[in-house]
Amino acid sequence: MSKFWPLIKLLPIKTNFRFVKYARLFGGLSILAVIASVFLTIYPADNKCGGLTCGVDFLGGNLIEMSTRPEPVDLAEIRASLNGLGVPDAQVQSYSVPGTDPTGRYHAMAKFGNIEGVSAADTINRAKAALSADLGPQVEFTRTEAVGAAVSGELLTNGVLALAVAIGMMMVYIWFRFEWQFGLGAMIGLLHDVILTFGLFAVTGMEFSLTAVASVLTVIGYSMNDTVVVYDRIRENLRKFKKMPLGEIIDLSINETLSRTIMTGVTALFALGVLAVLGGGPLQPFAIALIFGIVVGTYSSVYVAAPVLLLWGVKRGAKDEEAKPIKLGMASRP
Repeated sequence: MSKFWPLIKLLPIKTNFRFVKYARLFGGLSILAVIASVFLTIYPADNKCGGLTCGVDFLGGNLIEMSTRPEPVDLAEIRASLNGLGVPDAQVQSYSVPGTDPTGRYHAMAKFGNIEGVSAADTINRAKAALSADLGPQVEFTRTEAVGAAVSGELLTNGVLALAVAIGMMMVYIWFRFEWQFGLGAMIGLLHDVILTFGLFAVTGMEFSLTAVASVLTVIGYSMNDTVVVYDRIRENLRKFKKMPLGEIIDLSINETLSRTIMTGVTALFALGVLAVLGGGPLQPFAIALIFGIVVGTYSSVYVAAPVLLLWGVKRGAKDEEAKPIKLGMASRP
């Protein structure tokens, strides 16, 4: 077994994949995926969060997390208890993974609005009293939270603004470090990753909260890091191979950084996989979104951000000689 360790030795030292050859195909698939994700995210348009399942952070309302032992949480009993109080929009879900809690407790979460004419604090107190009476002394309340409608609207606006500012700053950074073509390619790649991540939340129904915004921002950072590595190698090879077609330089650069990309991504996926399985609660959507974002971010660095350079061409060499744009799918040698 020792000869197979470390695992990085199993990766080929040099690869010669022709990524640009399939740029047009994957570009079309990416466009379709982006369109579908945008539709799923904003439909229905009359809903505050569209197709996303927004959490208390963005919709306003109350949240109670509880745990019981030794029997699992009875979700139907929790729902009946809250409905008996007359709280609106009661949603109950379990996030326990059997055998993972060393205390042997089972966990659940309840989200609901305020009783008409009753403050948020009083609504929460009444809900806790009713749950304690119905579930018995074994119930333990681990977290309570109340968010007003005005605060939730401000949080939603600030969350979207944070995403827009992050993408804009990344584009400016790439623009100054490389050229405008690189900056535009990086922005298109980031938008691709962000929109598909939103689509993931819409398709799976995972709760979209401030934690989800943090996961999207993290995806932006990871995707940009991977794109910068590829762009830096492309710029280096542009100066080294002044007569080589741009498409072949892109293929060469991606192949030269491929092993680094694989090892970095796999390492992150190991840690996030454990977090997704054992994290529970709000951490699970965070980890799942990051796993998806790492895969999509790696894909976009290869088939979105890099091939975009073929549409406009780039400058190369000491004299900044302008390279002629090359049609997608026609850049690599047979």
